[in-house]
Amino acid sequence: MALLVSYSLRNLLARRMTTVLTAGGMALVVFVFAAALMLAEGLRSTLVQTGTPGNALVLRKGSKSEIESVVERGVASLVETRSEIARDADGSALAASEVVVLINLAKRGTGEASNVMLRGIGQKSLALRPQVRLVSGRMPRFGSSEIVAGEGVARRFKGAGLGEKLRFGMREWTVVGIFDAGATGFNSEIWGDVDQFMNAFRRNAYTLLLVRLVSEDSLGAFRNGVEADPRLKLDVKAEAVFYAEQSEMMAKFLKILGVSLTAIFSIGAMIGAMITMHAAVAGRVGEIGTLRALGFPRRSILTAFVLEALFLGLLGGAVGLLAASGLQLFTISTMNFQTFSELAFGFSLTPGIVILSLAFGTGMGLLGGLIPALRAARIKIVDALRAV
Repeated sequence: MALLVSYSLRNLLARRMTTVLTAGGMALVVFVFAAALMLAEGLRSTLVQTGTPGNALVLRKGSKSEIESVVERGVASLVETRSEIARDADGSALAASEVVVLINLAKRGTGEASNVMLRGIGQKSLALRPQVRLVSGRMPRFGSSEIVAGEGVARRFKGAGLGEKLRFGMREWTVVGIFDAGATGFNSEIWGDVDQFMNAFRRNAYTLLLVRLVSEDSLGAFRNGVEADPRLKLDVKAEAVFYAEQSEMMAKFLKILGVSLTAIFSIGAMIGAMITMHAAVAGRVGEIGTLRALGFPRRSILTAFVLEALFLGLLGGAVGLLAASGLQLFTISTMNFQTFSELAFGFSLTPGIVILSLAFGTGMGLLGGLIPALRAARIKIVDALRAV
């Protein structure tokens, strides 16, 4: 086997230009394949990390997103009395009633308009979201027209930078701070006092209630108690699970689009590999006859050419994956189909994507080289030696 591997590698090196061109075509296909998977994974991980373990969201029954939900003030106060909710040092519930609103802002440079999510936060919202940290300025004073913007919003939208002003809800708001929420969806939001937002947008009910449970094991009892109460008409979900569900539609769309494009491109790459391997067989008929005359069986010839095709595919896969890994340096923004607001996220490369990409490249090489390898193995010794 070692001899066959060495033989296959030497033949690829002997035909450097052909090897580079064929592997390059496969690399482009693997690049598209890996990029699509990384994009979907980046979206999924961004929204999954938005949730905090131990937190639960309470929304109106049947709501699929935050903007669809309505929680009345009295209902929120009633839920906060549940024993499954953790208590602060002063005995008050670790809970925050919040309101979510969409506004339209213009992007820096292009002036293109896009939806941005406003989140009205309560006194304990920051304590319930430890991933959020202030990077410049200060937090807004409750009871004032002050707001803080996520780094992604401050960087991309006019008026959202530190010290700048935005006008919405028939009022002017001052950006007094910029916060970083890591690789989460909160970086694409603007936060302010929940009561001020409700007054500005003439809302008389909250959007959701965020609570910290006594323990993660308390989720079942909390959910059963809230959802069984006919007065409330609410659903309860773990925060991490809720935000993970928000990514499903968009992630599925990105995967289907990426796989569809890759399937089309891969046909061309496999045809290229097949042509390359057929040319290799045609140019080495005499060499094949000599090997057969020296005692190499048909299966050894078949194995040698299959290995050559596999190495070609593996090389293309590795180059394409290496190029795709560089996409992790970039951040893109798109509309989240669940919330209709803009969401910024990056490409995420995982071990699973690495394995799938390399396997995909190797598979293209195998499928492209199998028929030429079978042809090489079937060449008769006499016919091959005549071609010398």
